[in-house]
Amino acid sequence: MSYESLQHFVELLEKKGELIRISTPVDPELEITEITDRVSKSEGPALLFENVKGSNISLLINTYGTYKRMSLALGVDDLEEVAREIGSMLITAPPEGLMEKAKLAGKFAKLALYTPKKVKTGLCKEVIEKEPDLLKFPLLKCWPEDGGKYITFPLVITKDAEDGSRNVGLYRMQVYDKQTTGMHWQIHKTGAKHYRKYEELNKRMEVAVVIGADPALPYAASAPLPDKIDEFILAGFLRKKSVELVQCETVDLEVPANAEIVIEGYVDPKERRREGPFGDHTGYYSLADDYPVFHVTCITHRKNPLYLTTVVGPPPQEDKYLGLATVRLFLPMLKMTFPEIVDMNLPCEGIFHNLVIVSIKKQFPFHAKRLMNSLWGMGQMMFSKIIVVVDEDVDVQNPAEVVWRATNNMDPKRDILFTEGPVDVLDHASPMPAFGSKMGIDATKKWPEEGFQREWPDVLKMPEDVKQRVDQLWKNLGLNGQK
Repeated sequence: MSYESLQHFVELLEKKGELIRISTPVDPELEITEITDRVSKSEGPALLFENVKGSNISLLINTYGTYKRMSLALGVDDLEEVAREIGSMLITAPPEGLMEKAKLAGKFAKLALYTPKKVKTGLCKEVIEKEPDLLKFPLLKCWPEDGGKYITFPLVITKDAEDGSRNVGLYRMQVYDKQTTGMHWQIHKTGAKHYRKYEELNKRMEVAVVIGADPALPYAASAPLPDKIDEFILAGFLRKKSVELVQCETVDLEVPANAEIVIEGYVDPKERRREGPFGDHTGYYSLADDYPVFHVTCITHRKNPLYLTTVVGPPPQEDKYLGLATVRLFLPMLKMTFPEIVDMNLPCEGIFHNLVIVSIKKQFPFHAKRLMNSLWGMGQMMFSKIIVVVDEDVDVQNPAEVVWRATNNMDPKRDILFTEGPVDVLDHASPMPAFGSKMGIDATKKWPEEGFQREWPDVLKMPEDVKQRVDQLWKNLGLNGQK
């Protein structure tokens, strides 16, 4: 299922009881954060604030804040439906015969159907403002020590200066005044790579910022795609319909035609300004630093737009489910490279990249350590601070089982591997910015070939026939309703 716009998705959420409207006046400074934080931590509904102090525009938040809503955002009942479809396109053995080859070719040919399409106009052009004013939007100041008000859920669109390839990323923007913001491009992000090329050329870099669109688009912008892969193609694949794009008014970029709000402008490579602090998804304030400045040249929007935003902070927050979707959808691709992987979990409490738990079908001595080193060399997996590898029979989605099995199966001196390399820019514990140490824990059963000469004990398990007999006795025991 695809949605025509964010407002179309809101209508569906309301019908399904997944959204509530709030007409009571609420302050965008701290109050909305406190409300949203409580709702997020209780897996509550999406919130539509219709009376935000200082603005006439309604604010939508916690849109993706449960597994169900994250699935609905991608047009399915369960994220595993998308994962299975991706998995079916990734085969490890060559097709045999013309029929199998034709089927495989047909699967990949479908991707071409979802390339973006240019159209003449769209809902985002209903209002065109050549004298733009960012302050009319219900901008959030999320946490007490934040450097100011922020746009927290922008789709930032840029193009490579050399080959014109597009990137759509999520980069926070501190609002300085009516027509300028910060642009928080972290050093490893594609937007920052584009910016560095413009620095070398000493040219202004055009930028378009989208706030609110079909819910597949913000997810695609958050996904860890390789460079040169267009996020709008991923969004088209997810929504089973190409993203329609319109030309901007003042910059040579295209934006989703049915977006709620579009902010056009440029970044000057010679200009920096202090940005931050900012209460970040780590649960700590990221420190103030100098970042590029975004100058607004035009704002276009729907007649009655929704301002889509989010809050990050101590987990769990709404971003938990964006991260969960990424793990489920990209796991089939990871398995194609590492077929020994059974399952993976990046707990939101570990801020996703700080803790990776992976189960494997162990096939040779020291297999776990080989996988750790391989994962640290895979794209954004390079930021993984701790990788825990367990055997295939461990449920990595069950934290209690992981702690039980991992701590019993590892000897610290023998099974912990330390290395160094790039870390996330927001890691405040590393000895220097963007560089620090990493730890791998081999919590698999140890083999004699790995130097373990003692007898390894069996895990306590009840026989299946006993479980089945007890299933029949359960009601008679008066324990019906108990887990």
